[in-house]
Amino acid sequence: MSTVPETERPLPLALARSGVDRAAEHRLDEPWLAAAWSHPNTRVLPIAGGEAFVVDTAQGTELVLMPSFEAPQTGDRYFLGTDQDGVSYFALAGESLPGRLDGDARPAGLREVGGLLSDRDAGLLVHAVALEHWHRLHSFCSRCGHPTEKAGAGHVRRCTSCAAEHYPRTDPAVIMVITDEQDRCLLGRQALWPEGRWSTLAGFVEPGESIEQAVAREVHEEAGVKVGEVRYVASQPWPFPSSLMLGFLGRALPGGTEITVDGEELAEARWFSREELRAGMEAGEILPPSGISIARHLVELWYGEPLPSAARW
Repeated sequence: MSTVPETERPLPLALARSGVDRAAEHRLDEPWLAAAWSHPNTRVLPIAGGEAFVVDTAQGTELVLMPSFEAPQTGDRYFLGTDQDGVSYFALAGESLPGRLDGDARPAGLREVGGLLSDRDAGLLVHAVALEHWHRLHSFCSRCGHPTEKAGAGHVRRCTSCAAEHYPRTDPAVIMVITDEQDRCLLGRQALWPEGRWSTLAGFVEPGESIEQAVAREVHEEAGVKVGEVRYVASQPWPFPSSLMLGFLGRALPGGTEITVDGEELAEARWFSREELRAGMEAGEILPPSGISIARHLVELWYGEPLPSAARW
């Protein structure tokens, strides 16, 4: 598996940024965690249902973080890490966000603001959203069925009966731009998407399968196209709910470019030249992938430059 040269890499991905050291060495140190929570410089991110408070300022969109002594006394605490100034960050997950903090604060999720936040805030929100979702769905032990309890500063759940430890789940998924001998790009659309929405093909890695094999299998299953060489580009966390997207560029095999959609994953697929894609977007007939997604960056890597501004959303 070859890697795309640094000069060919897309811009930093919106959800693959962070300005915080996760400081995992402190997760089992209860005295340290207690002291960190009590420190006046510590900042807390309230979160509920994948949303947090944000505020729009002259400098941009920012997370609303509060001192720990002002945070609600109920909810699950997750230690998110420390920054270069020694400030500690925690998420506080509850059934709902606390009462409005000020007149400018509003609730928002990653899909809405993930691309607008700073590196620090994007990393904090991605981490918190992923942990919150995992805890909500893993209240019971998969070995014996008894209740589990939070441990490891939110990064472990431990069974109250058999003591089995369970760790946050991350599902690897491949996402790829496939090109043919004419350097056209293969894109598909799902029936449930808005009219005109086209994106890259993607799918989960199956047990006992390499990521390169997953690329070839998914493309063939969904579109009937046979894939040869694949090159890894970059990865992106995608906590909707618990995926890690592994981005690839791939080349269709000669004679294997005929499209046959499966009718389940994809309703339609087609090859696009750069000229066809540009004309369709400028006419408003083609909607590209979201700006926060790795799909957008893979398409732009093939396209050779940012997609036409009229198509951004």
